Amino acid sequence: MITFPCAKINLGLNVVSRRQDGYHNLETVFFPIPIHDALEVVPMDEQYPSQKRCDLKVTGNFIECDEEKNLVVKAYHLLAKDYDIPRLHIHLHKYIPSQAGLGGGSSDAAAMISLLNDYCGLNLSKTLMERYAAQLGADCAFFIRSEAAYATGIGDCLSPIHTPQGILHDCFITIVKPNVAVSTKEAYAAIKLQTPKKCCRDIVLQPLETWKDELFNDFESSVFSVYPQLDDIKQKLYEAGAVYAQMSGSGSAFFGLFREEPKNIDIIFPDMFTFVGKL
Repeated sequence: MITFPCAKINLGLNVVSRRQDGYHNLETVFFPIPIHDALEVVPMDEQYPSQKRCDLKVTGNFIECDEEKNLVVKAYHLLAKDYDIPRLHIHLHKYIPSQAGLGGGSSDAAAMISLLNDYCGLNLSKTLMERYAAQLGADCAFFIRSEAAYATGIGDCLSPIHTPQGILHDCFITIVKPNVAVSTKEAYAAIKLQTPKKCCRDIVLQPLETWKDELFNDFESSVFSVYPQLDDIKQKLYEAGAVYAQMSGSGSAFFGLFREEPKNIDIIFPDMFTFVGKL
């Protein structure tokens, strides 16, 4: 059985306060985009010589990682604590760039929960699957439905927001991911906590042309101060015709929203991951 986990972008991202548990309260709109990994499970033969209940093979755009720390494997063990899950071979093909702010790992984890639910006939509701996913990461629950949502708390409190699909209908999206890895700790180091004048949930209901002057990612100022070359990517997206451009999450991927299909993106951004698709 196979499924195709999608990526996401943040339409605005405001860090509004610090919590007593050390995390931060956020306001953002998660929006799914048509970049996908592939996740497949097949039964493990009873005679297969492995002490593990599941084994993971990762291909494609892969960053070396301890198998047991991979969120897909953690998702397997999370459900296996409560349900009878058979031994499985797992193949994860990575296309979504890692350390990009696109939620690839979280999406893979949520997809694993949904895949096991179908494969094993667990009959879990989406709400229950979201509760399991939230145990694996702040934005994991979003990917159970992969529908546009306004997120608060640490990104785990979701409420549906349907209008952006209409506003972005027929728009083209470009993703640019430079060979820069921004750590979450680094991104938060110089962040300025403040409640925005207007909530991102309200701004994304406005015409796309108004977003540039009102919809912001608070991480950009702190990240650009360390990696000034990232600001250049954003400016080049505007020069290429983007109506709106922003860094996603804490970076380092950027997205541009275009009314017309952009040309020569791979030439404008050589030696970087680029993607152009229609929303």
